[in-house]
Amino acid sequence: MISQVGYVKKTVKVNHRDFLVQTVPYDNGNFISISEGKEKIGSLIVSIGSTGRVSTATVIPSKFDTLFLKMVSERVASTINGITIFSLNIEKDLDLDSMKILMNELMEIIKK
Repeated sequence: MISQVGYVKKTVKVNHRDFLVQTVPYDNGNFISISEGKEKIGSLIVSIGSTGRVSTATVIPSKFDTLFLKMVSERVASTINGITIFSLNIEKDLDLDSMKILMNELMEIIKK
């Protein structure tokens, strides 16, 4: 278990699917992981936000929900004005309700 202040590990249940949401905060950004099923590193994207501009680079492409991956990473980076490293490992595409719920849960964690 990581003992860093601010580390959050939370299971979010959405439409009969369980997602493990983990965040590790740093002074200049966050590492975020959302996994379905086993804890695995999945697709990986990095966003850097500062004063209204966000730059994003895909490190490991996703076969599912590329838009969700980019949207979450960029939103968090612009909210914190820092770096977001976001990993997403899911078993199948997310529906719109699942995306909204996961985004809202994650933003609640980030804003604390």
